[in-house]
Amino acid sequence: MNRYPLWKNIFVVFMILMGLIYAIPNMFGESPAVQVTPAKSTSKVDPALLAQVEQILQQEKIAYDGIYLDARGVKARFANTDTQIKAKDLLQANLNSDYTVALNLLSRSPDWLRSLGAKPMYLGLDLRGGVHFLLQVDMKAALDKAAERFVGDFRTALRKERVSYAGVTREGQTVQIRFTSDSELTKAKKIISNQYPDLTLKDSVNGEEIILSASLNAVEQKRIQEFALKQNIQTLHNRINELGVAEPIIQQQGADRVVVQLPGVQDTAKAKEILGRTATLEIRLVDEEKSDAMTLEKAAQGQAPMGTDAFKDREGGVILVKKNVVLTGDYITDAGPGVNNQTGQSVVNVTLDARGARVFQQVTRENVGKRMAILLIEKGNTEVVTAPVINEEIGGGRVQISGMANTQEATDISLLLRAGALAAPMDIIEERTVGPSMGEENIKRGMHSTLWGFAAIAVFMVIYYLIFGGISVLALGINLLLLVAVLSMLQATLTLPGLAAVALTLGMAIDANVLINERIREELRNGNTPQASIHVGYDRAWDTILDSNVTTMIAGIALFLFGSGPVKGFAVVHVLGILTSMFSAVVVSRAIVNWVYGSRRKTTHLSIG
Repeated sequence: MNRYPLWKNIFVVFMILMGLIYAIPNMFGESPAVQVTPAKSTSKVDPALLAQVEQILQQEKIAYDGIYLDARGVKARFANTDTQIKAKDLLQANLNSDYTVALNLLSRSPDWLRSLGAKPMYLGLDLRGGVHFLLQVDMKAALDKAAERFVGDFRTALRKERVSYAGVTREGQTVQIRFTSDSELTKAKKIISNQYPDLTLKDSVNGEEIILSASLNAVEQKRIQEFALKQNIQTLHNRINELGVAEPIIQQQGADRVVVQLPGVQDTAKAKEILGRTATLEIRLVDEEKSDAMTLEKAAQGQAPMGTDAFKDREGGVILVKKNVVLTGDYITDAGPGVNNQTGQSVVNVTLDARGARVFQQVTRENVGKRMAILLIEKGNTEVVTAPVINEEIGGGRVQISGMANTQEATDISLLLRAGALAAPMDIIEERTVGPSMGEENIKRGMHSTLWGFAAIAVFMVIYYLIFGGISVLALGINLLLLVAVLSMLQATLTLPGLAAVALTLGMAIDANVLINERIREELRNGNTPQASIHVGYDRAWDTILDSNVTTMIAGIALFLFGSGPVKGFAVVHVLGILTSMFSAVVVSRAIVNWVYGSRRKTTHLSIG
């Protein structure tokens, strides 16, 4: 009657063992560390970088607890913060600017646990320490940038329809097109109003010229500003995720602000560098007429001719490109690494949107036989990736960028281009640093409150329910073990509200055991045998336990859906705690009771108070 089948006993033992393995990494704590990551897309992460970092540390006799290479860079752990800072300064002095050296915190868990995929759960800013930024998006710049795009679009549209105009310029957020005849103005107004219905058109007379002014209406301005904010948030996510910052918090605050929290990052300067790391693409035509040896030599010394810019290619040579930008990364919808079927070289395949495809097709059609430079702009540095000759008109919106050194570089550049550039500049208006010592203090307080609460519950249950109370306490401990294991497996972020949810979960989880124990007591008072009382007590208490936990879970899900920040963290731990408590209170405690009483054929008494 009170015996589980073998498979169920094995399942319970397996779950407890898995919980133990995946919860253990949280007991080792964290040690000060230094991480070396690529600062440029062309920098490599390979065993040679690991060997170089090891050699630098060994030469200066700086002891480290561990050093390893992962997909994002090299990480080295140290015994204390003094050694960590020395190592950081040393690596920064010896490695070139292609690599970023930053302070961090890493788990002390052994390699064999890491090989099983057992990792500690992430800790939030309030527990781990780190940096907090509040950034404000420059909405005026976003509107200016949108207006600048219309300058090129209007030129393309009017040329296509063969409308004569004297010039197209931008004044603030208004684009002005100058005409010399009313008929051309009428044609242009019809074309622009059809293709760009979100613009407000107004014409005026200035001497002998007629000016058509196009400006964004209020609805379009709001849409552009909302898009700029979302694009910036997505770009920051991509940049920070690629640079290995664990569980960053990046969310909108108000109409034009973004909150960024980077747990574990101690170096504020490097954190700013991470936030600013974006890359975009520009396509410009090479100025062939001015590219003689003498002019190039002067351009290399910073004396580029008017109307041109001088940039270096990957071989160190100087290329003169026209200031007029044909296309930017704003028109890119996708980018991925590939291989050129004819040469076997690594390339980046770029897909343009419809507007970008039209512009690119027209430019390539009008400049067959000329060179087109593809520029990669990253961290304020501009580099000519490749400058091929345009052999034919290119349509369809698919562009292939050659000149990649290897597949890894093609992959890195694809990631950068896919992430895109910031849609509008952002300024840091608030920054805070939470030290690791403050985080440790918060963890100690949270752990003490949880342990004292657990101890109080344990004492009450053992005094009131005797052996069954001890079994309930054991099941409650397994519940805590499973909850920590699940949070670690999901790599969830634990914050102070999350710790509060853990304490609340323990208090609520014991309710199920109280219901079961009281039900068993009631059956014993009604004259049932001990074995029958155990069986009926668990079966009849299940419906009540299910109802109470489901209603509580609904409240937790509502908190997650409609809450934000700390409320979401509380809700996640709360809901997971409900699931683990139902399993431990019903399945695990029943298994332990079965092991204690199930093998006794003639049980005359239950130690349940």
